[in-house]
Amino acid sequence: MTEKLSVAAREITELAAEKLLTSQARFLDENLSSLPDYVYTFDRQRRFAYANPAMLAFLGLSADEILGKSFADLDYPPDLARRLNAQIDRIFAEGVTVEDEAFFQSPTGRAADFAYLWGPIRAEDGSIELVVGVARGTSDRRAFEDALRSSEARLRAATELVGIGIYSWDPVANSLEWDARLRAMWGLAPDAPVDTGVFEAGIHPEDRERVRDAIARCVDPTGDGSYNVEYRVIGRDDGIVRRIATSGRTSFAEGRPTGFIGAAIDVTAQYQREAAIRASEAQFRSFAAHSSNLIWIGDPSSNTIVYRSAAYERIWGVPCHAAANGFAAWLEDVHPDDRQQVDHALAAVKAGEVRQFEYKIVRPGDGAIRWLRDTSFPIFDGAGVVTRIGGITEDLTQEEVRHVYIVSGKAAEARKLSALVRAIGCRARTFESGATFLDLAPILSSGCVLLDLRKRREEALCVPRELRALSISIPTIALDAPGADISYAVAAMKAGAVDYIIAGDEASMRASIAGAVAECQGSTRISTRDDNASARIARLTPREREVLIGLIDGGTNKVIGQRLGISPRTVELHRAQVMNRLNASGLAELLQIALAAGIMPSAGDAGEQRVGS
Repeated sequence: MTEKLSVAAREITELAAEKLLTSQARFLDENLSSLPDYVYTFDRQRRFAYANPAMLAFLGLSADEILGKSFADLDYPPDLARRLNAQIDRIFAEGVTVEDEAFFQSPTGRAADFAYLWGPIRAEDGSIELVVGVARGTSDRRAFEDALRSSEARLRAATELVGIGIYSWDPVANSLEWDARLRAMWGLAPDAPVDTGVFEAGIHPEDRERVRDAIARCVDPTGDGSYNVEYRVIGRDDGIVRRIATSGRTSFAEGRPTGFIGAAIDVTAQYQREAAIRASEAQFRSFAAHSSNLIWIGDPSSNTIVYRSAAYERIWGVPCHAAANGFAAWLEDVHPDDRQQVDHALAAVKAGEVRQFEYKIVRPGDGAIRWLRDTSFPIFDGAGVVTRIGGITEDLTQEEVRHVYIVSGKAAEARKLSALVRAIGCRARTFESGATFLDLAPILSSGCVLLDLRKRREEALCVPRELRALSISIPTIALDAPGADISYAVAAMKAGAVDYIIAGDEASMRASIAGAVAECQGSTRISTRDDNASARIARLTPREREVLIGLIDGGTNKVIGQRLGISPRTVELHRAQVMNRLNASGLAELLQIALAAGIMPSAGDAGEQRVGS
């Protein structure tokens, strides 16, 4: 009985163990079936002993069609089959793990790269019963890696092409990583160590604070982390000053900056080209502003004039800012008889030709007719396309010199002088200061300046000096108060005035201004030695000449007498004789004659003498 119970117990135990193993196998199979990876086993004959559903689906076979089959039975490529069989044999022989990759195309037509890991399954006695394998497709990863390598290659080529330097900064450790190109911008060797000290030391002192502000903004968690700044760098080892443009972005974690990556480019050459262009533009505008001819530039695509020089106001009689911008409006000012030829000429210029043509305009302000000569030309871009047209317009109108430009700091006096000028048939234009007049002097019509010295004398005397320095042929008549010091007359003539008159009697003033304007007709007085004046002075005795020199130096009778060792009364007699011999009506005319003869006042102060005394 006991024996029967023992046998029954053993059978029950074996049955339970079998059920347990079956349950474990079913659990294992269910888990393997849920994996997306390919799981399989091989026996010692290199035949499939197991394949999970993912593997069966990839091969397009059922379990019955694959189990017990070798690689050759499943039509694996011979070379691949030999390689895989050798790896299975090695695992059975040595118990090692094999990791490898292979390319395989399944009977379903799917081709892919696979990474696989094979290893031994051991029995209870330690012998190797099976080889188990796990494989995973790597085509997507390979494609990603290939794309990444290609992207890195393109980025490297682009950075080399445009000269971009790449760098990073660890705000936590305050450490820097620079590539060789960025090191070169700082004048460093490719392998030179860099840190924040090297970075800051290279920044131009005048730009350092601005760079610090930009860094502070980019690490501020309340901002967007962007960093964009341009500054100068002084090379540490080569001393070269370079202009660097850089940008980057900070990354944050928990409200703190944790990383930064940026790029920099050397824009020195670009900056120098831009500076040269700006200088060229400034030179052009300076030339155009001082040219008596009108210089204009137009846009043929929009049929508008985009630039006019200051001479436009003198020729058209309209300020530049009030002028119409369209070519059509320009043609409206052209005399009807000439509009067609001007229109045809402009059309030819837009087509790429250079044209010179003459025409008349009717000034919109006063209806005056002016004759103009225009040399127009196309302006091409780099592709040979006409993007702008330009022209130089010369005023050919012949007119007499009848303009008087009144420079006076007193508005009431300016109005009074304007009335006197108009009374003698001249056009008057007033300026409240010498600086205002000088700004427009290069483009004014021929005429003369009536310079009021009674207010801001020193500023007023800058007018004839500047006109002479700029080689502008507008003669200056100096107007002074009665009883002015003779030294003022000397100063005015030395500054370049062609006449010096005294305010007072309006009738005399009209005659003086009319005479001065008459002398300005056609040409200005030339400040050279006059042979007639020299001949008259040559008739003076040596003593009379000495007295003359004393007078033009501004000396009084007493001062001249002390210098020559004679009495003031004797000086007075010689003075009267000098005035008579030179036919001078007063000291101002006497000074003009002396200057015309080339006798200039000395630099020293010879004393005071009142004009007309």
